[in-house]
Amino acid sequence: MRILIAVRAEDSSVELAQALRADGHACDQVASEEATAGALLSSPFDFAVVDLRLGAPPGPTMIGRLRAKAIQTPILSLAISENPAERAAALDRGSDDCVGVPVDFSEIRARVRAWTRRAMGSASNLIRHGPLKFDTAERTVFIEGQQVQLSRRELSLLEILISRRGRFVSKDRMAEIMFGWGEEVTTNTIEVYVHRLRKKIESGPVRIRSSRGVGYQLERITG
Repeated sequence: MRILIAVRAEDSSVELAQALRADGHACDQVASEEATAGALLSSPFDFAVVDLRLGAPPGPTMIGRLRAKAIQTPILSLAISENPAERAAALDRGSDDCVGVPVDFSEIRARVRAWTRRAMGSASNLIRHGPLKFDTAERTVFIEGQQVQLSRRELSLLEILISRRGRFVSKDRMAEIMFGWGEEVTTNTIEVYVHRLRKKIESGPVRIRSSRGVGYQLERITG
């Protein structure tokens, strides 16, 4: 997924971004309510982690202001206080989830994984596609019981394809999800990663189908 991290403390923002990138996500960072709204309105983020301290004024009303701008991106709010009423208010104003204080990065990562599962239409960490098994929590891939070693980018690409299995995904959309601001990426870059992934997973009935001008699709060959 491509995730926006809107956190006030720069060191915390950097640390969280590094952790989520290690989980295979592309991350961008902002540090104000105005920048949060601008980013979510201008870029196709799949998820946002929003520190309620960034609000002007701070607190759950920030989420209401973002939703009033027709921002539909799923939001995980980071609470300011231990008061459960604050978390309830954030949810009522449009947060999809809210984490209480003290904020723990391992919990945020777990909640992002939970959202990833829901986005894939699965209640389990284990996503299956024919003989291919993808564990979204452990970030491991097995084909017919044998583990396949994939790089972070290759895992990200596979996650995009398996979450949209049965549908074509364009190169531009892949680039939007896999890479953050300032990263150099071209359609040729995507083709390189698709080629690498094909070499590692196209055994048996699993295939990455391409359609010129349309994109790529993960399919299972039967018969």
